[in-house]
Amino acid sequence: TIVLNNPRRRNALSLPMLQSLRRDLLHDVKSRELRVIVIAAEGPVFCSGHDLKELSSEDDVKHHSQVFELCAEVMTLIQKLPVPVIAKVNGLATAAGCQLVASCDIAVASEKSQFATPGVNIGLFCSTPAVALGRSLPRKVALEMLFTGEPLSAQEALMHGLVSKVVPEDKLEEETMKISQKICESSKSVLALGKATFYRQITQDLDTAYKMTTKVMVDNLTLRDGQEGIEAFVQKRKPVWSH
Repeated sequence: TIVLNNPRRRNALSLPMLQSLRRDLLHDVKSRELRVIVIAAEGPVFCSGHDLKELSSEDDVKHHSQVFELCAEVMTLIQKLPVPVIAKVNGLATAAGCQLVASCDIAVASEKSQFATPGVNIGLFCSTPAVALGRSLPRKVALEMLFTGEPLSAQEALMHGLVSKVVPEDKLEEETMKISQKICESSKSVLALGKATFYRQITQDLDTAYKMTTKVMVDNLTLRDGQEGIEAFVQKRKPVWSH
């Protein structure tokens, strides 16, 4: 579990916070013991997005570029990691904070959570959050959020596919752990192959996607855990994964 822990600054994705988040996401990533990553937060705001003090005219273009480039690197890193990443959201997620939720593989939210891209209200359109948002939500829903800055409730976010589940606040930890434990029952190597393949095929046309995934299914069978899973099924026993 990685916890965004700067509630006084509304867990803003400042340059130091982004650097820390990247470091923590990569920590032990090659360990066989690491099976799933949960991103949570302290305080009533999950993440407010970029620290606007870093984006003032007092800082130069080079600094502004560094902030946005690192943020994009962290968001794409989440989908490149070999293990599933779950956002555990209990509160408000805005701008790049909403982008962070949209970039995770799974998102579990409490009923009080809200999601917004309000950059337009301060003259800074949420163009980078729109990349993740436009790939998670129907286009018209994403654009309404981007054009108006108005928030989605947790239930609206669920209905439109921004989050996977919405639960009462007192059940958030339990539900997140339930999903995590279920993931841990599977082979890490199989999940890593499956996750990488999913994100490759999702941007391809139908024929290309099927051609690529057909080869991956064959490759999956050559994995030690691919063979173990099928043998265990035939023999009516629980598989013993090597990961």
